[in-house]
Amino acid sequence: MIEHVKHWAKNHPLSPLHVDCATTVMLKILDGKCKMNTEEKVVMALLYEQVKHYPSQLLGADIHQLIADSRDHLDDATKMVIYEQRLLAETRLSRPVMKGFKALIREQGLFN
Repeated sequence: MIEHVKHWAKNHPLSPLHVDCATTVMLKILDGKCKMNTEEKVVMALLYEQVKHYPSQLLGADIHQLIADSRDHLDDATKMVIYEQRLLAETRLSRPVMKGFKALIREQGLFN
């Protein structure tokens, strides 16, 4: 699965705004609010790992550090910080942008 995601990310470079979308989905996964099935969550986490160093438009290095730190220590307090940051990220990204991102990754075969 990891090789598929690596190959997909290499052949489907994301725009800075779509990197922000992938980051926001990672926040949703961590705070337990992501509605994707388990396999899709794994794929999205792998995609995030592939693109987290790409330029983004709205979200900064502080969010990536928070994600990295929370993977090692995800207690209730950390989940609340993740939740708050996810809400802020979602308000900065428009709903059509997120929907377009999700449609794009599905159409281009990320989950195949």
